[in-house]
Amino acid sequence: MKKDIILCGVGGQGILSIATVIGEAATEAGINLKQAEVHGMSQRGGDVQSNLRLSTDTIYSDLIPRGEADIIIAMEPMEALRYVPFLSKDGWVVTSSEPLVNIPNYPETDKIIADIKALPHHRLLPIGQLAREAKAPKSANMLLLGMVADLIELVSPDNLLSAISAVFDRKGEAVVEANRQAFLLGQKGIER
Repeated sequence: MKKDIILCGVGGQGILSIATVIGEAATEAGINLKQAEVHGMSQRGGDVQSNLRLSTDTIYSDLIPRGEADIIIAMEPMEALRYVPFLSKDGWVVTSSEPLVNIPNYPETDKIIADIKALPHHRLLPIGQLAREAKAPKSANMLLLGMVADLIELVSPDNLLSAISAVFDRKGEAVVEANRQAFLLGQKGIER
């Protein structure tokens, strides 16, 4: 069994933290893992992308070919659309519905959302708004991870919760708990 995941967003949104948590969960579960990151101009709000490949078998490449991604996890809807050519025909796009307008010619938000909703498998939530309402605005990325947890399959939501604790432990119990609660809120959000 395998899961090829593309994570994408804008610098500073926590995409690489999501990759770290999934990687930690995979390592703890004994799952093979390969990862490749593209950081772009993250200091200036440029795009950040990571290929994350999980498998019960040997993985020979860390890059996901076009048309092969099982999941696109995006902190930003336009970035989700940028990677749709990599999505498999049965793949999922899980993204925030809130744009981060970081370029002067940013496309119309309604058009972007309509394009995502036209995909056969998608999940959209206003993760920034939900994280702010939960008084955990810095944990929006873990809310997004909660939205996609059941689709990853090779690692369970419990594996991911444990990995959140391990990854954020050095930042203190309050940060760990905020990220765990955001993850659980993301799981609940898809039940709507």
